Amino acid sequence: MDLGIQGKHAIICASSRGLGRACAIALAREGVNVTLNGRDPEALAEASDACSSAGVKVSSVIGDITLASTREALLAQCPEPDILVTNNGGPPPGALKDWDYDAWIGALEANMITHLLMIRAVLDGMVERRFGRIVNITSAMVKTPKAPMGLSTGARTGLTSVSKALSADVAHANVTLNNLLPERINTGRQQYMAQRLATQQNISVDEAYQQIADTIAAGRLGLPEEFADACAFLCSAQAGFISGQNLQLDGGSYSGLM
Repeated sequence: MDLGIQGKHAIICASSRGLGRACAIALAREGVNVTLNGRDPEALAEASDACSSAGVKVSSVIGDITLASTREALLAQCPEPDILVTNNGGPPPGALKDWDYDAWIGALEANMITHLLMIRAVLDGMVERRFGRIVNITSAMVKTPKAPMGLSTGARTGLTSVSKALSADVAHANVTLNNLLPERINTGRQQYMAQRLATQQNISVDEAYQQIADTIAAGRLGLPEEFADACAFLCSAQAGFISGQNLQLDGGSYSGLM
Protein backbone atom coordinates (compact mmCIF):
# COMPACT_ATOMS: atom_id res chain seq x y z
CA MET A 1 0.00 0.00 0.00
CA ASP A 2 1.22 3.48 -0.85
CA LEU A 3 0.72 5.46 2.36
CA GLY A 4 0.67 8.77 0.51
CA ILE A 5 3.37 10.45 2.61
CA GLN A 6 6.36 10.37 0.26
CA GLY A 7 8.21 13.68 0.47
CA LYS A 8 6.69 14.62 3.83
CA HIS A 9 8.90 15.71 6.73
CA ALA A 10 8.96 14.09 10.16
CA ILE A 11 10.53 14.66 13.55
CA ILE A 12 10.98 11.47 15.55
CA CYS A 13 12.04 12.08 19.14
CA ALA A 14 14.41 9.71 20.95
CA SER A 15 14.98 7.78 17.75
CA SER A 16 18.54 6.50 18.00
CA ARG A 17 17.41 3.20 19.52
CA GLY A 18 14.40 1.00 20.17
CA LEU A 19 10.91 1.90 19.10
CA GLY A 20 11.82 5.43 18.01
CA ARG A 21 14.53 4.11 15.72
CA ALA A 22 12.19 1.51 14.25
CA CYS A 23 9.54 4.16 13.56
CA ALA A 24 12.09 6.42 11.88
CA ILE A 25 13.21 3.62 9.57
CA ALA A 26 9.61 2.68 8.72
CA LEU A 27 8.80 6.28 7.80
CA ALA A 28 11.99 6.64 5.76
CA ARG A 29 11.05 3.54 3.78
CA GLU A 30 7.79 5.29 2.91
CA GLY A 31 9.75 8.20 1.46
CA VAL A 32 9.48 10.53 4.45
CA ASN A 33 12.40 12.86 5.16
CA VAL A 34 13.28 12.33 8.80
CA THR A 35 14.90 14.32 11.59
CA LEU A 36 16.23 12.06 14.33
CA ASN A 37 17.25 12.66 17.89
CA GLY A 38 19.24 10.83 20.55
CA ARG A 39 21.85 11.25 23.25
CA ASP A 40 24.38 8.69 22.01
CA PRO A 41 26.29 10.03 18.96
CA GLU A 42 27.28 6.56 17.71
CA ALA A 43 23.79 5.10 17.99
CA LEU A 44 22.32 8.21 16.37
CA ALA A 45 24.77 8.00 13.47
CA GLU A 46 23.90 4.33 12.93
CA ALA A 47 20.17 5.09 12.95
CA SER A 48 20.72 7.96 10.51
CA ASP A 49 22.62 5.65 8.15
CA ALA A 50 19.81 3.10 8.31
CA CYS A 51 17.30 5.79 7.31
CA SER A 52 19.56 7.25 4.62
CA SER A 53 19.66 3.90 2.87
CA ALA A 54 16.01 4.51 1.91
CA GLY A 55 17.12 7.48 -0.20
CA VAL A 56 15.48 10.21 1.86
CA LYS A 57 16.89 13.33 3.49
CA VAL A 58 18.05 12.64 7.02
CA SER A 59 19.13 15.11 9.68
CA SER A 60 19.80 14.55 13.34
CA VAL A 61 20.19 16.38 16.64
CA ILE A 62 22.28 15.02 19.49
CA GLY A 63 20.78 15.74 22.88
CA ASP A 64 18.25 14.97 25.57
CA ILE A 65 14.73 15.67 24.31
CA THR A 66 13.76 17.01 27.74
CA LEU A 67 16.09 19.99 27.20
CA ALA A 68 14.70 23.10 25.53
CA SER A 69 17.91 23.47 23.53
CA THR A 70 17.43 20.02 21.98
CA ARG A 71 13.82 20.70 21.07
CA GLU A 72 14.76 24.06 19.55
CA ALA A 73 17.50 22.39 17.50
CA LEU A 74 15.05 19.78 16.18
CA LEU A 75 12.63 22.49 15.10
CA ALA A 76 15.47 24.42 13.48
CA GLN A 77 16.37 21.33 11.45
CA CYS A 78 12.73 20.66 10.55
CA PRO A 79 10.72 23.88 10.99
CA GLU A 80 7.57 22.67 9.23
CA PRO A 81 7.10 19.00 10.11
CA ASP A 82 4.16 17.12 8.68
CA ILE A 83 4.67 14.30 11.17
CA LEU A 84 5.73 14.31 14.82
CA VAL A 85 6.45 11.11 16.73
CA THR A 86 6.98 11.81 20.42
CA ASN A 87 9.01 9.34 22.42
CA ASN A 88 11.35 9.08 25.36
CA GLY A 89 12.73 6.42 27.65
CA GLY A 90 10.42 5.55 30.50
CA PRO A 91 11.25 5.94 34.19
CA PRO A 92 12.42 2.83 36.03
CA PRO A 93 9.92 0.65 37.90
CA GLY A 94 9.78 0.93 41.67
CA ALA A 95 7.45 1.53 44.58
CA LEU A 96 5.49 4.50 45.84
CA LYS A 97 7.65 4.74 48.95
CA ASP A 98 10.71 5.26 46.73
CA TRP A 99 9.30 8.11 44.65
CA ASP A 100 9.90 11.53 46.11
CA TYR A 101 8.93 14.91 44.66
CA ASP A 102 11.90 14.99 42.29
CA ALA A 103 11.09 11.54 40.92
CA TRP A 104 7.54 12.59 40.05
CA ILE A 105 8.65 15.87 38.48
CA GLY A 106 11.30 14.03 36.47
CA ALA A 107 8.73 11.56 35.14
CA LEU A 108 6.31 14.33 34.21
CA GLU A 109 9.01 16.30 32.42
CA ALA A 110 10.33 13.28 30.50
CA ASN A 111 7.06 11.60 29.52
CA MET A 112 4.40 14.30 29.48
CA ILE A 113 5.51 17.93 29.48
CA THR A 114 8.34 17.52 26.95
CA HIS A 115 5.99 15.92 24.44
CA LEU A 116 3.27 18.51 24.94
CA LEU A 117 5.80 21.29 24.33
CA MET A 118 6.80 19.62 21.04
CA ILE A 119 3.14 19.27 20.07
CA ARG A 120 2.53 22.90 20.98
CA ALA A 121 5.41 23.97 18.73
CA VAL A 122 4.15 22.19 15.61
CA LEU A 123 0.37 22.04 15.91
CA ASP A 124 -0.57 25.46 14.54
CA GLY A 125 1.62 24.98 11.47
CA MET A 126 0.03 21.62 10.75
CA VAL A 127 -3.42 23.17 10.98
CA GLU A 128 -2.43 25.97 8.59
CA ARG A 129 -1.01 23.47 6.06
CA ARG A 130 -4.07 21.21 6.43
CA PHE A 131 -2.04 18.10 7.18
CA GLY A 132 -0.53 16.75 10.35
CA ARG A 133 0.08 13.42 12.00
CA ILE A 134 1.12 13.28 15.66
CA VAL A 135 1.81 9.91 17.24
CA ASN A 136 2.76 9.56 20.89
CA ILE A 137 4.61 6.42 21.92
CA THR A 138 3.24 5.78 25.40
CA SER A 139 2.68 2.46 27.16
CA ALA A 140 0.12 -0.28 27.74
CA MET A 141 0.26 0.84 31.38
CA VAL A 142 -1.97 3.77 30.40
CA LYS A 143 -4.89 1.33 30.17
CA THR A 144 -3.65 -1.39 32.51
CA PRO A 145 -1.80 0.42 35.29
CA LYS A 146 0.43 -1.57 37.60
CA ALA A 147 1.90 -0.21 40.80
CA PRO A 148 5.60 -0.72 39.96
CA MET A 149 5.13 1.38 36.81
CA GLY A 150 3.40 4.25 38.60
CA LEU A 151 5.78 6.97 37.42
CA SER A 152 5.32 5.96 33.79
CA THR A 153 1.57 5.47 34.11
CA GLY A 154 0.98 8.82 35.78
CA ALA A 155 2.94 10.88 33.27
CA ARG A 156 1.79 9.09 30.15
CA THR A 157 -1.86 9.11 31.14
CA GLY A 158 -1.61 12.87 31.43
CA LEU A 159 -0.18 13.09 27.91
CA THR A 160 -2.94 10.80 26.65
CA SER A 161 -5.74 12.91 28.10
CA VAL A 162 -4.40 16.22 26.77
CA SER A 163 -3.84 14.71 23.32
CA LYS A 164 -7.39 13.39 23.28
CA ALA A 165 -8.74 16.84 24.05
CA LEU A 166 -6.58 18.46 21.37
CA SER A 167 -7.55 15.90 18.75
CA ALA A 168 -11.13 17.18 18.59
CA ASP A 169 -9.97 20.75 18.06
CA VAL A 170 -7.80 20.05 15.00
CA ALA A 171 -9.56 17.18 13.24
CA HIS A 172 -11.23 19.63 10.84
CA ALA A 173 -7.79 20.51 9.46
CA ASN A 174 -6.75 16.92 8.69
CA VAL A 175 -4.51 16.86 11.76
CA THR A 176 -4.63 13.75 13.93
CA LEU A 177 -3.27 12.84 17.35
CA ASN A 178 -3.03 9.19 18.31
CA ASN A 179 -1.18 7.07 20.84
CA LEU A 180 0.65 3.78 20.42
CA LEU A 181 0.62 1.61 23.55
CA PRO A 182 3.38 -1.00 23.42
CA GLU A 183 3.72 -3.96 25.74
CA ARG A 184 6.47 -6.57 25.63
CA ILE A 185 8.13 -5.35 22.45
CA ASN A 186 11.62 -6.81 22.13
CA THR A 187 13.80 -3.72 22.59
CA GLY A 188 16.54 -2.66 24.97
CA ARG A 189 13.88 -1.67 27.48
CA GLN A 190 12.58 -5.24 27.48
CA GLN A 191 16.11 -6.54 27.93
CA TYR A 192 16.41 -4.38 31.02
CA MET A 193 13.13 -5.73 32.38
CA ALA A 194 14.20 -9.33 31.70
CA GLN A 195 17.52 -8.82 33.47
CA ARG A 196 15.71 -7.21 36.41
CA LEU A 197 13.33 -10.18 36.64
CA ALA A 198 16.22 -12.64 36.41
CA THR A 199 17.97 -10.93 39.32
CA GLN A 200 14.81 -10.78 41.42
CA GLN A 201 13.99 -14.46 40.95
CA ASN A 202 17.55 -15.82 40.68
CA ILE A 203 16.89 -17.33 37.27
CA SER A 204 18.62 -17.04 33.91
CA VAL A 205 17.84 -14.22 31.52
CA ASP A 206 16.50 -16.78 29.03
CA GLU A 207 14.11 -18.08 31.68
CA ALA A 208 13.05 -14.53 32.43
CA TYR A 209 12.33 -13.91 28.76
CA GLN A 210 10.22 -17.06 28.67
CA GLN A 211 8.25 -15.93 31.69
CA ILE A 212 7.59 -12.62 29.98
CA ALA A 213 6.56 -14.30 26.73
CA ASP A 214 4.18 -16.55 28.67
CA THR A 215 2.25 -13.45 29.80
CA ILE A 216 1.48 -12.55 26.17
CA ALA A 217 -1.49 -14.17 24.45
CA ALA A 218 0.50 -14.48 21.23
CA GLY A 219 3.15 -16.47 23.11
CA ARG A 220 6.01 -14.24 22.01
CA LEU A 221 7.44 -10.78 22.30
CA GLY A 222 6.49 -8.20 19.70
CA LEU A 223 8.94 -7.02 17.05
CA PRO A 224 9.97 -3.36 16.78
CA GLU A 225 9.22 -3.56 13.06
CA GLU A 226 5.62 -4.58 13.74
CA PHE A 227 5.23 -1.61 16.05
CA ALA A 228 6.84 0.73 13.53
CA ASP A 229 4.55 -0.33 10.70
CA ALA A 230 1.55 0.56 12.85
CA CYS A 231 3.11 3.96 13.47
CA ALA A 232 3.67 4.48 9.75
CA PHE A 233 0.03 3.71 9.00
CA LEU A 234 -1.20 6.20 11.61
CA CYS A 235 0.97 8.77 9.83
CA SER A 236 -0.49 7.92 6.44
CA ALA A 237 -2.85 9.86 4.23
CA GLN A 238 -5.36 7.04 4.66
CA ALA A 239 -5.46 7.50 8.46
CA GLY A 240 -7.03 10.95 8.37
CA PHE A 241 -10.27 9.68 9.96
CA ILE A 242 -8.48 8.07 12.92
CA SER A 243 -7.77 10.45 15.77
CA GLY A 244 -7.79 10.55 19.55
CA GLN A 245 -7.24 6.80 19.69
CA ASN A 246 -5.08 4.44 21.73
CA LEU A 247 -3.77 1.53 19.69
CA GLN A 248 -2.44 -1.32 21.81
CA LEU A 249 0.34 -3.47 20.46
CA ASP A 250 0.40 -6.30 22.96
CA GLY A 251 -0.12 -9.58 21.12
CA GLY A 252 -3.80 -9.68 22.07
CA SER A 253 -3.12 -9.64 25.80
CA TYR A 254 -5.38 -6.81 26.96
CA SER A 255 -8.40 -8.36 28.65
CA GLY A 256 -10.67 -5.33 28.57
CA LEU A 257 -13.28 -4.39 26.02
CA MET A 258 -12.53 -0.69 25.47
